[in-house]
Amino acid sequence: MSPSRTPSANAGVEPQPLLFDERFLKRLSRLTLVTRQARAGQFQGERRSPKRGQSVEFADYRPYVPGDDFRQIDWHVYARLERFFVKLFVEEEDITVHLLVDTSRSMSWGTPSKLEMAVRLASAFGYIVLNGLDRVAAYAFGNGTQRWPARRGRRAAVSLFSWLHALVPSGTTQLVRAISQYAHKTTQPGPLLLFSDMLVEGWPEALRTLVARRFEVTLVHILSPEELDPPFHGDLLLRDCERDEGVEITLDGAMLARYRHHLATWRASIRRWCAERGVRYVFVSSDTPIEDVIFTHMVQYGVLR
Repeated sequence: MSPSRTPSANAGVEPQPLLFDERFLKRLSRLTLVTRQARAGQFQGERRSPKRGQSVEFADYRPYVPGDDFRQIDWHVYARLERFFVKLFVEEEDITVHLLVDTSRSMSWGTPSKLEMAVRLASAFGYIVLNGLDRVAAYAFGNGTQRWPARRGRRAAVSLFSWLHALVPSGTTQLVRAISQYAHKTTQPGPLLLFSDMLVEGWPEALRTLVARRFEVTLVHILSPEELDPPFHGDLLLRDCERDEGVEITLDGAMLARYRHHLATWRASIRRWCAERGVRYVFVSSDTPIEDVIFTHMVQYGVLR
């Protein structure tokens, strides 16, 4: 039921993409990404659009004009008003869901690593969206940026899994610059999920850019269990894995207490900032079973249903 890596048939051969077993995929296929507003897409899909078209859900009336389909005339209204009105229906179209994955070197930390959790979650969300006949675009940023162009349809899931599985943590977190580039080059903003440990200065600017560009943002904040509850003590040399800078500390009870206090304050500040600006905030520890994250936490937070 849990995600697994398909074993390689021969030693030295590249491992297969990160996949989910059939039972897990069936459970994912019953979920839907919750969006807050209708958007106009390019193809007919399964979501409401601001456009008026043909579907089974009534939206409004408008006066008849020559050339309109006689079958859409509401004769009950004509009987009351002696004027022709045609019925309008909600047209259902697809949207583009954006998956942004932080691949900076700090995401390699933890057991399991934060990047592993990010890849699994992005894979699951991608499958849910593609199964719903919407489009998915993916973007990774660390030592440079990588794009998986927007695609639609269930068959694209294998390609997305392969692309996500191949991501490698490297470089420093370029959150502000990477997100600014993505936001300004994207012509179809929509629901966006950002998977990151947020260990970077300037994150408010990055999120503010996404909100200003009309993305519907969900921040999935991922930290490792070692960051939440450090299993260390004594004299230590802490090294920044991105900048290769070190600092010597003595980790005792008082120091751990201060660390936990600052960590809680930092997380609360991000959560509060997001709440004030309509950004969904979901916190995830990288050792949480993905079944719990997807089927319990994401549902409780209103991200999935």
